[in-house]
Amino acid sequence: MLWIKALHIVFVASWFAGLFYLPRIFVNLAMVPAGSEAERDRLLLMARKLMRFTNILAIPAVGLGLWLWLGYGIGRGAGQGWMHAKLAVVVLTLAYHHQCGRLLRVFERGENVRGHVWFRWFNELPVLFMLTAVVLVVVKPWQG
Repeated sequence: MLWIKALHIVFVASWFAGLFYLPRIFVNLAMVPAGSEAERDRLLLMARKLMRFTNILAIPAVGLGLWLWLGYGIGRGAGQGWMHAKLAVVVLTLAYHHQCGRLLRVFERGENVRGHVWFRWFNELPVLFMLTAVVLVVVKPWQG
């Protein structure tokens, strides 16, 4: 089980690295001046590659987490409110990941209407998700 936990942590950290950086590329894309096609194309290429990489990393991160939860029963049973909260954070993170893909497609179509400040705030959400998940797993509030 320790190997599964270790791999889960590595893949989650790697997945979040992509979720931390991809919206930063969106900030830069939102700041590209009109007519700077080369800069826009370069940033879109970077965003596409990072999105593919992040998609790939999410699969083992979630799969190994499910293995720990279902296979080993971690966080199941009475007094495991912390795990329910953590699972909610995982769902929020997956929704955020999906939204990143949608935003990338908006940029690819040249239809972005949001400014760089909005993307700077959007970029902070995965930090809050990771912080919350780590605190829930380590501190285990609501454990009976």
